[in-house]
Amino acid sequence: MMDTAQAAVEAALKAGADYADARINRCSREDLTLKNGALEGADAPDELGIGVRVLAAGTWGFAAAPATFSDVHEVAGGLARRAAKVARDCAGARKEAVELAPEPGHVGEYVTPVQEDPFTVPLETKLDLLRSADNAMRGRSETVVRQANISLRREEQWQVSSDGAELHQVLVRSGAGISSTAAAAGEVETRSYPASFGGNYKSQGWEFIEGLDLAAHGERVRDEAIALCHADPCPGGQRTLILGGSQLMLQIHESVGHPNELDRVFGHEVDLAGSSFATTDLLGEFHYGSPLVNLVADSTVPGGLDTRGWDDECVESGRWHVVRDGVFVGYHTSREWAGRIGEARSRGTARAEGWYNPPIVRITNLSLEPGEWSLERLLADTEDGAIFADTVKMWSIDQRRLNFQFTCEVGWEVQGGKLGRMLRRPTYQGRTPDFWRSCDAICDADHWELWGVPNCGKGNPMQVAEMSHGAAPARFRGITFVQA
Repeated sequence: MMDTAQAAVEAALKAGADYADARINRCSREDLTLKNGALEGADAPDELGIGVRVLAAGTWGFAAAPATFSDVHEVAGGLARRAAKVARDCAGARKEAVELAPEPGHVGEYVTPVQEDPFTVPLETKLDLLRSADNAMRGRSETVVRQANISLRREEQWQVSSDGAELHQVLVRSGAGISSTAAAAGEVETRSYPASFGGNYKSQGWEFIEGLDLAAHGERVRDEAIALCHADPCPGGQRTLILGGSQLMLQIHESVGHPNELDRVFGHEVDLAGSSFATTDLLGEFHYGSPLVNLVADSTVPGGLDTRGWDDECVESGRWHVVRDGVFVGYHTSREWAGRIGEARSRGTARAEGWYNPPIVRITNLSLEPGEWSLERLLADTEDGAIFADTVKMWSIDQRRLNFQFTCEVGWEVQGGKLGRMLRRPTYQGRTPDFWRSCDAICDADHWELWGVPNCGKGNPMQVAEMSHGAAPARFRGITFVQA
Protein backbone atom coordinates (compact mmCIF):
# COMPACT_ATOMS: atom_id res chain seq x y z
CA MET A 1 0.00 0.00 0.00
CA MET A 2 2.82 2.40 0.80
CA ASP A 3 4.35 1.73 -2.63
CA THR A 4 1.01 2.59 -4.27
CA ALA A 5 0.69 5.85 -2.35
CA GLN A 6 4.29 6.70 -3.27
CA ALA A 7 3.56 5.96 -6.93
CA ALA A 8 0.57 8.34 -6.83
CA VAL A 9 2.72 11.15 -5.41
CA GLU A 10 5.41 10.59 -8.05
CA ALA A 11 2.80 10.61 -10.82
CA ALA A 12 1.40 13.91 -9.51
CA LEU A 13 4.85 15.51 -9.51
CA LYS A 14 5.45 14.31 -13.07
CA ALA A 15 2.12 15.89 -14.01
CA GLY A 16 3.33 19.29 -12.82
CA ALA A 17 2.39 19.39 -9.14
CA ASP A 18 4.56 21.45 -6.81
CA TYR A 19 3.40 19.35 -3.85
CA ALA A 20 1.40 16.14 -3.53
CA ASP A 21 0.13 13.72 -0.91
CA ALA A 22 -1.79 10.47 -1.22
CA ARG A 23 -3.91 8.62 1.34
CA ILE A 24 -5.09 5.05 1.02
CA ASN A 25 -7.79 4.57 3.61
CA ARG A 26 -9.72 1.53 4.79
CA CYS A 27 -12.55 2.10 7.25
CA SER A 28 -14.49 -0.70 8.96
CA ARG A 29 -17.50 -0.10 11.21
CA GLU A 30 -19.87 -2.18 13.25
CA ASP A 31 -23.07 -0.73 14.72
CA LEU A 32 -25.65 -2.69 16.72
CA THR A 33 -28.87 -1.30 18.19
CA LEU A 34 -31.40 -3.10 20.36
CA LYS A 35 -34.77 -1.37 20.80
CA ASN A 36 -37.33 -2.76 23.24
CA GLY A 37 -35.49 -6.06 23.20
CA ALA A 38 -35.48 -6.46 19.41
CA LEU A 39 -32.57 -5.94 17.05
CA GLU A 40 -33.41 -2.69 15.30
CA GLY A 41 -30.13 -2.03 13.51
CA ALA A 42 -27.09 -4.06 12.49
CA ASP A 43 -24.59 -2.57 10.09
CA ALA A 44 -21.00 -3.51 9.22
CA PRO A 45 -19.72 -1.44 6.27
CA ASP A 46 -16.13 -1.89 5.09
CA GLU A 47 -14.68 0.35 2.41
CA LEU A 48 -11.32 1.17 0.90
CA GLY A 49 -10.22 3.91 -1.46
CA ILE A 50 -7.48 6.36 -2.36
CA GLY A 51 -7.41 10.15 -2.43
CA VAL A 52 -4.70 12.25 -4.05
CA ARG A 53 -4.24 15.94 -3.27
CA VAL A 54 -1.90 18.21 -5.21
CA LEU A 55 -0.82 21.83 -5.12
CA ALA A 56 -0.06 23.36 -8.51
CA ALA A 57 0.07 27.02 -9.53
CA GLY A 58 -0.85 27.91 -5.94
CA THR A 59 -4.14 26.01 -6.20
CA TRP A 60 -5.44 22.78 -4.71
CA GLY A 61 -6.56 19.85 -6.81
CA PHE A 62 -8.05 16.64 -5.46
CA ALA A 63 -9.24 13.36 -6.91
CA ALA A 64 -10.39 10.14 -5.24
CA ALA A 65 -11.86 6.74 -6.09
CA PRO A 66 -12.96 3.57 -4.32
CA ALA A 67 -10.76 0.54 -4.82
CA THR A 68 -9.95 -2.97 -3.70
CA PHE A 69 -6.64 -4.25 -2.42
CA SER A 70 -6.01 -5.84 -5.80
CA ASP A 71 -6.74 -2.85 -8.05
CA VAL A 72 -5.84 0.22 -5.99
CA HIS A 73 -2.44 0.44 -7.69
CA GLU A 74 -4.10 0.61 -11.10
CA VAL A 75 -6.13 3.73 -10.29
CA ALA A 76 -3.45 5.66 -8.39
CA GLY A 77 -1.64 7.19 -11.38
CA GLY A 78 -4.81 8.30 -13.12
CA LEU A 79 -6.10 9.99 -9.96
CA ALA A 80 -2.83 11.86 -9.55
CA ARG A 81 -2.98 13.22 -13.08
CA ARG A 82 -6.63 14.15 -12.66
CA ALA A 83 -5.89 16.02 -9.42
CA ALA A 84 -3.09 17.96 -11.10
CA LYS A 85 -5.43 18.91 -13.95
CA VAL A 86 -8.07 20.09 -11.48
CA ALA A 87 -5.51 22.37 -9.85
CA ARG A 88 -4.42 23.85 -13.19
CA ASP A 89 -8.01 24.31 -14.36
CA CYS A 90 -8.96 26.12 -11.15
CA ALA A 91 -5.86 28.29 -10.92
CA GLY A 92 -7.43 31.13 -12.87
CA ALA A 93 -10.22 31.48 -10.31
CA ARG A 94 -8.09 31.68 -7.16
CA LYS A 95 -7.76 34.98 -5.31
CA GLU A 96 -4.40 34.25 -3.69
CA ALA A 97 -1.87 31.44 -3.88
CA VAL A 98 -1.93 28.71 -1.28
CA GLU A 99 1.29 28.54 0.73
CA LEU A 100 2.01 25.58 2.99
CA ALA A 101 3.76 25.87 6.33
CA PRO A 102 6.83 23.61 6.30
CA GLU A 103 6.72 20.19 7.94
CA PRO A 104 9.45 17.52 8.16
CA GLY A 105 8.87 14.32 6.20
CA HIS A 106 7.89 12.06 9.09
CA VAL A 107 8.27 8.30 8.71
CA GLY A 108 6.56 6.03 11.20
CA GLU A 109 3.59 4.05 12.46
CA TYR A 110 0.90 4.66 15.06
CA VAL A 111 -1.54 2.03 16.37
CA THR A 112 -4.26 2.72 18.94
CA PRO A 113 -3.45 0.74 22.11
CA VAL A 114 -6.19 -1.84 22.74
CA GLN A 115 -6.36 -4.72 25.18
CA GLU A 116 -8.98 -6.62 23.19
CA ASP A 117 -9.74 -5.99 19.53
CA PRO A 118 -13.49 -5.25 19.47
CA PHE A 119 -13.85 -6.60 15.93
CA THR A 120 -12.76 -10.08 17.07
CA VAL A 121 -15.37 -10.27 19.86
CA PRO A 122 -18.11 -12.74 18.82
CA LEU A 123 -21.39 -11.22 17.68
CA GLU A 124 -23.31 -13.26 20.25
CA THR A 125 -21.18 -11.76 23.04
CA LYS A 126 -22.07 -8.27 21.88
CA LEU A 127 -25.76 -9.10 21.62
CA ASP A 128 -25.73 -10.70 25.07
CA LEU A 129 -24.31 -7.48 26.52
CA LEU A 130 -27.07 -5.46 24.86
CA ARG A 131 -29.76 -7.90 26.00
CA SER A 132 -28.53 -7.68 29.58
CA ALA A 133 -28.71 -3.89 29.44
CA ASP A 134 -32.19 -4.04 27.94
CA ASN A 135 -33.39 -6.46 30.62
CA ALA A 136 -32.15 -4.12 33.32
CA MET A 137 -34.42 -1.36 31.98
CA ARG A 138 -37.56 -3.54 32.03
CA GLY A 139 -40.15 -3.76 34.80
CA ARG A 140 -42.06 -0.45 34.77
CA SER A 141 -45.24 0.14 32.78
CA GLU A 142 -44.35 3.81 32.23
CA THR A 143 -41.35 2.85 30.10
CA VAL A 144 -42.17 3.15 26.40
CA VAL A 145 -38.75 2.86 24.73
CA ARG A 146 -35.62 1.02 25.83
CA GLN A 147 -32.53 1.33 23.68
CA ALA A 148 -29.02 -0.11 23.91
CA ASN A 149 -26.30 0.26 21.31
CA ILE A 150 -22.69 -0.56 20.47
CA SER A 151 -20.61 1.30 17.88
CA LEU A 152 -17.14 0.28 16.69
CA ARG A 153 -14.79 1.88 14.18
CA ARG A 154 -11.40 0.87 12.76
CA GLU A 155 -9.51 3.05 10.29
CA GLU A 156 -6.26 1.98 8.63
CA GLN A 157 -4.36 4.53 6.61
CA TRP A 158 -1.27 4.61 4.44
CA GLN A 159 -0.07 8.13 3.66
CA VAL A 160 2.81 9.53 1.60
CA SER A 161 3.77 13.12 0.78
CA SER A 162 6.25 14.75 -1.57
CA ASP A 163 7.91 16.19 1.55
CA GLY A 164 9.12 12.68 2.35
CA ALA A 165 6.41 11.47 4.73
CA GLU A 166 5.62 7.74 4.84
CA LEU A 167 3.05 6.99 7.53
CA HIS A 168 0.94 4.01 8.55
CA GLN A 169 -1.79 4.36 11.19
CA VAL A 170 -4.42 2.05 12.65
CA LEU A 171 -7.05 3.94 14.66
CA VAL A 172 -9.63 2.00 16.72
CA ARG A 173 -12.51 3.36 18.78
CA SER A 174 -15.30 1.74 20.75
CA GLY A 175 -18.52 3.16 22.13
CA ALA A 176 -21.78 2.12 23.77
CA GLY A 177 -24.73 3.47 25.71
CA ILE A 178 -28.30 2.99 26.86
CA SER A 179 -31.38 5.17 27.15
CA SER A 180 -34.86 4.78 28.60
CA THR A 181 -37.88 6.87 27.63
CA ALA A 182 -40.93 7.10 29.89
CA ALA A 183 -44.43 8.51 29.43
CA ALA A 184 -46.34 9.57 32.54
CA ALA A 185 -48.29 12.51 33.97
CA GLY A 186 -48.69 13.96 30.48
CA GLU A 187 -44.93 14.13 29.90
CA VAL A 188 -42.39 12.14 27.91
CA GLU A 189 -38.82 12.15 29.21
CA THR A 190 -35.59 10.29 28.49
CA ARG A 191 -32.54 9.45 30.58
CA SER A 192 -29.29 8.19 29.12
CA TYR A 193 -26.07 6.54 30.30
CA PRO A 194 -23.22 7.34 30.14
CA ALA A 195 -24.28 10.22 27.88
CA SER A 196 -27.00 11.04 25.38
CA PHE A 197 -26.80 10.47 21.61
CA GLY A 198 -25.41 6.95 21.84
CA GLY A 199 -23.34 6.99 25.02
CA ASN A 200 -19.60 7.53 25.30
CA TYR A 201 -16.76 6.64 22.95
CA LYS A 202 -13.01 6.23 23.38
CA SER A 203 -9.99 5.15 21.39
CA GLN A 204 -9.82 1.82 23.16
CA GLY A 205 -10.89 -1.76 22.59
CA TRP A 206 -13.68 -3.98 23.86
CA GLU A 207 -12.43 -3.41 27.39
CA PHE A 208 -13.91 0.09 27.32
CA ILE A 209 -17.40 -1.20 26.53
CA GLU A 210 -17.20 -3.86 29.23
CA GLY A 211 -16.01 -1.22 31.68
CA LEU A 212 -19.15 0.87 31.12
CA ASP A 213 -21.17 -1.94 32.76
CA LEU A 214 -24.36 -0.86 31.00
CA ALA A 215 -26.62 -3.35 32.74
CA ALA A 216 -25.64 -2.05 36.19
CA HIS A 217 -27.09 1.36 35.27
CA GLY A 218 -30.26 0.19 33.54
CA GLU A 219 -32.59 0.33 36.54
CA ARG A 220 -31.42 3.79 37.59
CA VAL A 221 -31.80 5.18 34.06
CA ARG A 222 -35.30 3.67 33.82
CA ASP A 223 -36.43 5.09 37.16
CA GLU A 224 -34.95 8.54 36.55
CA ALA A 225 -36.82 8.82 33.25
CA ILE A 226 -40.07 8.07 35.06
CA ALA A 227 -39.23 10.43 37.91
CA LEU A 228 -38.55 13.22 35.40
CA CYS A 229 -42.11 12.93 34.12
CA HIS A 230 -43.35 13.81 37.63
CA ALA A 231 -40.62 16.36 38.41
CA ASP A 232 -41.16 20.11 38.57
CA PRO A 233 -39.94 22.06 35.55
CA CYS A 234 -36.70 23.91 36.15
CA PRO A 235 -37.61 27.50 37.10
CA GLY A 236 -36.41 30.50 35.14
CA GLY A 237 -34.32 33.41 36.36
CA GLN A 238 -30.69 34.04 37.17
CA ARG A 239 -28.95 31.57 39.41
CA THR A 240 -25.75 29.56 39.88
CA LEU A 241 -25.21 26.63 37.52
CA ILE A 242 -23.07 23.56 38.13
CA LEU A 243 -22.58 21.60 34.92
CA GLY A 244 -21.83 17.88 34.88
CA GLY A 245 -19.01 16.64 32.69
CA SER A 246 -21.05 15.20 29.80
CA GLN A 247 -22.92 18.51 29.34
CA LEU A 248 -19.79 20.61 29.79
CA MET A 249 -18.23 18.52 27.03
CA LEU A 250 -20.73 19.82 24.50
CA GLN A 251 -20.39 23.37 25.81
CA ILE A 252 -16.65 23.12 25.08
CA HIS A 253 -17.30 21.69 21.63
CA GLU A 254 -19.78 24.31 20.47
CA SER A 255 -18.52 27.48 22.19
CA VAL A 256 -14.76 26.90 22.15
CA GLY A 257 -13.90 24.23 19.60
CA HIS A 258 -15.78 25.41 16.53
CA PRO A 259 -15.10 29.17 16.88
CA ASN A 260 -11.38 28.41 17.10
CA GLU A 261 -11.08 26.56 13.78
CA LEU A 262 -9.03 29.08 11.82
CA ASP A 263 -10.62 28.45 8.42
CA ARG A 264 -14.00 29.28 9.97
CA VAL A 265 -12.56 32.55 11.33
CA PHE A 266 -11.61 33.55 7.78
CA GLY A 267 -15.07 32.82 6.41
CA HIS A 268 -14.76 29.33 4.95
CA GLU A 269 -17.81 28.03 6.83
CA VAL A 270 -20.17 30.97 6.43
CA ASP A 271 -22.25 29.21 3.77
CA LEU A 272 -22.97 26.16 5.90
CA ALA A 273 -22.19 26.22 9.61
CA GLY A 274 -21.36 29.81 10.47
CA SER A 275 -18.35 31.97 11.15
CA SER A 276 -16.68 32.91 14.44
CA PHE A 277 -16.59 35.75 16.92
CA ALA A 278 -13.00 34.74 17.87
CA THR A 279 -11.30 36.89 15.23
CA THR A 280 -7.53 37.13 14.91
CA ASP A 281 -7.32 40.61 16.48
CA LEU A 282 -8.39 39.00 19.78
CA LEU A 283 -5.54 36.46 19.86
CA GLY A 284 -3.30 36.88 22.87
CA GLU A 285 -5.39 39.57 24.56
CA PHE A 286 -9.05 38.56 24.73
CA HIS A 287 -10.36 37.26 28.06
CA TYR A 288 -12.28 34.20 26.85
CA GLY A 289 -12.93 33.02 30.41
CA SER A 290 -12.05 33.54 34.05
CA PRO A 291 -8.43 32.98 35.18
CA LEU A 292 -9.44 29.45 36.22
CA VAL A 293 -10.24 28.47 32.64
CA ASN A 294 -7.54 26.52 30.82
CA LEU A 295 -8.63 24.80 27.62
CA VAL A 296 -6.03 22.54 26.07
CA ALA A 297 -6.02 20.92 22.62
CA ASP A 298 -4.24 17.57 22.66
CA SER A 299 -4.11 14.99 19.87
CA THR A 300 -1.90 12.74 22.04
CA VAL A 301 -4.17 12.27 25.10
CA PRO A 302 -4.89 8.57 25.80
CA GLY A 303 -8.40 7.56 24.76
CA GLY A 304 -9.13 10.61 22.62
CA LEU A 305 -11.06 10.03 19.41
CA ASP A 306 -8.54 12.26 17.59
CA THR A 307 -5.52 10.73 19.29
CA ARG A 308 -3.12 9.67 16.55
CA GLY A 309 0.46 10.03 15.41
CA TRP A 310 -0.11 12.49 12.57
CA ASP A 311 -3.00 14.35 10.96
CA ASP A 312 -4.08 13.91 7.33
CA GLU A 313 -1.46 16.42 6.18
CA CYS A 314 1.32 14.31 7.74
CA VAL A 315 1.79 16.83 10.58
CA GLU A 316 2.86 15.37 13.91
CA SER A 317 0.32 15.37 16.74
CA GLY A 318 0.81 17.75 19.65
CA ARG A 319 -0.60 19.65 22.60
CA TRP A 320 -1.22 23.39 23.08
CA HIS A 321 -3.46 25.89 24.86
CA VAL A 322 -6.46 27.44 23.17
CA VAL A 323 -7.22 29.36 26.36
CA ARG A 324 -4.55 29.85 29.04
CA ASP A 325 -5.54 31.32 32.42
CA GLY A 326 -8.65 32.72 30.74
CA VAL A 327 -6.84 34.38 27.83
CA PHE A 328 -7.43 33.30 24.22
CA VAL A 329 -4.03 32.16 22.88
CA GLY A 330 -4.41 29.53 20.14
CA TYR A 331 -6.26 28.28 17.07
CA HIS A 332 -6.75 24.96 15.33
CA THR A 333 -4.80 25.24 12.07
CA SER A 334 -3.64 23.38 8.99
CA ARG A 335 -0.53 23.82 6.85
CA GLU A 336 -2.49 26.16 4.60
CA TRP A 337 -3.90 28.33 7.38
CA ALA A 338 -1.05 28.53 9.91
CA GLY A 339 0.74 31.31 8.04
CA ARG A 340 -2.35 33.53 8.20
CA ILE A 341 -1.58 34.19 11.87
CA GLY A 342 2.20 34.16 11.53
CA GLU A 343 2.80 30.65 12.85
CA ALA A 344 5.67 28.72 11.33
CA ARG A 345 4.01 25.28 11.59
CA SER A 346 0.56 23.78 11.51
CA ARG A 347 -1.03 22.63 14.76
CA GLY A 348 -1.80 19.32 13.02
CA THR A 349 -5.60 19.53 12.98
CA ALA A 350 -6.37 18.89 9.31
CA ARG A 351 -8.44 15.75 8.78
CA ALA A 352 -10.64 14.21 6.13
CA GLU A 353 -13.59 11.87 6.34
CA GLY A 354 -12.50 8.74 4.51
CA TRP A 355 -10.59 8.51 1.27
CA TYR A 356 -13.16 10.56 -0.65
CA ASN A 357 -12.53 14.00 0.91
CA PRO A 358 -9.56 16.35 1.17
CA PRO A 359 -8.53 17.34 4.72
CA ILE A 360 -9.97 20.47 6.32
CA VAL A 361 -9.37 22.08 9.73
CA ARG A 362 -11.15 20.12 12.47
CA ILE A 363 -11.41 20.35 16.24
CA THR A 364 -9.01 17.94 17.91
CA ASN A 365 -9.33 16.60 21.46
CA LEU A 366 -10.05 19.79 23.43
CA SER A 367 -10.45 19.72 27.20
CA LEU A 368 -11.04 21.92 30.21
CA GLU A 369 -8.19 21.32 32.64
CA PRO A 370 -9.33 20.13 36.09
CA GLY A 371 -9.35 22.37 39.14
CA GLU A 372 -8.99 21.67 42.85
CA TRP A 373 -12.50 20.95 44.16
CA SER A 374 -14.17 17.69 45.08
CA LEU A 375 -17.81 17.60 43.99
CA GLU A 376 -18.90 17.14 47.60
CA ARG A 377 -17.01 20.25 48.70
CA LEU A 378 -18.23 22.23 45.69
CA LEU A 379 -21.86 21.44 46.47
CA ALA A 380 -21.33 22.30 50.14
CA ASP A 381 -19.89 25.66 49.05
CA THR A 382 -22.86 26.46 46.78
CA GLU A 383 -25.97 28.32 47.88
CA ASP A 384 -29.47 26.85 48.00
CA GLY A 385 -31.39 27.23 44.76
CA ALA A 386 -28.42 26.63 42.46
CA ILE A 387 -28.94 24.08 39.69
CA PHE A 388 -26.82 21.04 38.88
CA ALA A 389 -27.55 20.05 35.26
CA ASP A 390 -26.15 17.33 33.02
CA THR A 391 -26.62 15.34 29.80
CA VAL A 392 -27.65 17.37 26.77
CA LYS A 393 -31.17 17.06 25.37
CA MET A 394 -31.18 19.81 22.72
CA TRP A 395 -29.27 22.98 21.93
CA SER A 396 -28.79 25.90 19.56
CA ILE A 397 -25.97 28.37 18.95
CA ASP A 398 -25.71 31.26 16.51
CA GLN A 399 -23.51 31.36 13.42
CA ARG A 400 -20.71 33.22 15.20
CA ARG A 401 -20.77 30.77 18.14
CA LEU A 402 -21.57 33.63 20.48
CA ASN A 403 -25.19 33.31 21.71
CA PHE A 404 -26.37 29.87 22.82
CA GLN A 405 -29.10 27.91 24.59
CA PHE A 406 -28.80 24.39 25.99
CA THR A 407 -31.46 22.11 27.45
CA CYS A 408 -30.30 19.18 29.59
CA GLU A 409 -32.00 15.86 30.30
CA VAL A 410 -31.97 16.35 34.04
CA GLY A 411 -31.28 18.83 36.80
CA TRP A 412 -31.23 18.86 40.58
CA GLU A 413 -31.69 21.82 42.88
CA VAL A 414 -28.92 22.35 45.42
CA GLN A 415 -30.31 22.35 48.95
CA GLY A 416 -28.26 22.30 52.14
CA GLY A 417 -25.05 21.71 50.26
CA LYS A 418 -26.39 18.59 48.51
CA LEU A 419 -28.46 17.63 45.48
CA GLY A 420 -32.13 18.06 46.34
CA ARG A 421 -35.29 17.81 44.23
CA MET A 422 -35.08 16.63 40.64
CA LEU A 423 -35.94 19.21 37.97
CA ARG A 424 -37.20 18.64 34.46
CA ARG A 425 -35.57 20.14 31.35
CA PRO A 426 -33.14 22.67 32.85
CA THR A 427 -32.50 25.22 30.08
CA TYR A 428 -29.80 27.85 30.31
CA GLN A 429 -28.61 30.48 27.85
CA GLY A 430 -25.90 33.07 27.50
CA ARG A 431 -23.01 34.54 25.53
CA THR A 432 -19.84 32.52 25.15
CA PRO A 433 -17.30 34.87 26.81
CA ASP A 434 -19.72 35.88 29.58
CA PHE A 435 -20.37 32.22 30.34
CA TRP A 436 -16.71 31.19 30.55
CA ARG A 437 -15.82 34.32 32.54
CA SER A 438 -18.43 33.36 35.14
CA CYS A 439 -16.61 30.10 35.98
CA ASP A 440 -15.40 30.26 39.59
CA ALA A 441 -14.76 26.59 40.48
CA ILE A 442 -13.77 23.38 38.68
CA CYS A 443 -13.67 19.90 40.16
CA ASP A 444 -10.39 18.02 40.39
CA ALA A 445 -8.79 15.28 38.31
CA ASP A 446 -10.68 12.55 40.20
CA HIS A 447 -13.89 13.87 38.59
CA TRP A 448 -12.40 14.51 35.12
CA GLU A 449 -13.63 12.33 32.26
CA LEU A 450 -12.93 12.23 28.54
CA TRP A 451 -16.12 12.31 26.45
CA GLY A 452 -16.21 11.30 22.79
CA VAL A 453 -17.99 13.12 19.96
CA PRO A 454 -18.38 10.65 17.05
CA ASN A 455 -20.52 12.80 14.74
CA CYS A 456 -19.17 16.35 14.35
CA GLY A 457 -20.27 17.77 11.00
CA LYS A 458 -18.43 20.46 9.04
CA GLY A 459 -17.61 21.41 5.47
CA ASN A 460 -19.42 21.65 2.18
CA PRO A 461 -19.85 18.91 1.13
CA MET A 462 -20.35 17.75 4.71
CA GLN A 463 -17.62 15.76 6.42
CA VAL A 464 -18.02 13.93 9.75
CA ALA A 465 -15.11 13.81 12.19
CA GLU A 466 -14.55 12.44 15.69
CA MET A 467 -12.89 14.07 18.69
CA SER A 468 -13.05 14.08 22.49
CA HIS A 469 -13.49 16.70 25.20
CA GLY A 470 -12.41 16.20 28.78
CA ALA A 471 -14.19 17.93 31.64
CA ALA A 472 -14.98 17.76 35.34
CA PRO A 473 -18.07 19.38 36.90
CA ALA A 474 -17.67 23.17 37.09
CA ARG A 475 -19.58 26.08 38.61
CA PHE A 476 -20.80 29.17 36.75
CA ARG A 477 -22.32 32.20 38.46
CA GLY A 478 -25.25 34.36 37.38
CA ILE A 479 -26.49 32.15 34.56
CA THR A 480 -29.87 32.84 32.95
CA PHE A 481 -32.39 29.99 33.00
CA VAL A 482 -35.58 29.91 30.95
CA GLN A 483 -38.47 27.54 31.58
CA ALA A 484 -38.73 25.06 28.71
